[in-house]
Amino acid sequence: MKKSIAIGFVLCSFYCVAQQDNSKSPASFFSKETPKVLVVGTFHFDYPNLDAMKTEDNNKIDVLQEPKKSEVTELVSYIKKFNPTKIAIEARPNWKAGEKLKRYKKGEFRQERDERFQLGMRIANELKLDTLYSIDVESMDADLAQRDSVYITKLFKDFDFQHEDPYVKMFLDWFAHDEKLPKSMSLLTYFKRINSREAHRLNYGAYLVGDFKLDDTRGADILSVWWYNRNLRIFRKIQQMKANPNDRILVIIGNGHAAILRNLLESSPEYQYVEFEGLK
Repeated sequence: MKKSIAIGFVLCSFYCVAQQDNSKSPASFFSKETPKVLVVGTFHFDYPNLDAMKTEDNNKIDVLQEPKKSEVTELVSYIKKFNPTKIAIEARPNWKAGEKLKRYKKGEFRQERDERFQLGMRIANELKLDTLYSIDVESMDADLAQRDSVYITKLFKDFDFQHEDPYVKMFLDWFAHDEKLPKSMSLLTYFKRINSREAHRLNYGAYLVGDFKLDDTRGADILSVWWYNRNLRIFRKIQQMKANPNDRILVIIGNGHAAILRNLLESSPEYQYVEFEGLK
């Protein structure tokens, strides 16, 4: 009796393993021939200081002056290893990226510090691309404000990045440390740092503390119609670029956006996410 049980157990184990070996992985159901996407998260070279975190004057760099001017060239050369066929930038339609690109090709805007010129247009020009895709958008809270401004004002009450969550202090310490680094290290080294998986993971997490914890779910509701919604809409703009499987899409965007776009692009079966660190 014991012998029969043992034989049955062996046969069952063999059958189960065989069944597992014959199963398909979830990824096998999707095409491997998809566009590659390189997201280059950046700080804003011209320091408009429109974000919640402001850069102190003594931490700012000038990308038009040496040594940073040469470091921009090094960074551009590195990004060009990706050999993009399409370039998307953080701009809205009224910025008129296409018109500006035509003028850039004629020699204009070379003294503009904005990374859209220093990186996006420069790379497009050097690779002889004629189109720049503008993928920035308003978030859903702006739409809701037009419909019910009283409700939106109430929803966003006390949403001011002043929450006493101890994790806010940790993030502020990290951001304060990192904003000093472009002065002391090359831009390429700095970009590899801020576009790492670890940095993007934590940058994403910065929005999940502090004011995210307002009331029961009010902070979560704010994030969903404001920041997360905006990035979902930006991702949708990337989809609307209608790339073919051989395309290589370069996205140049503020690094807070890049952190969420990494998550979306890595999860989507439509694209292959390319690590910034590994360009060859």
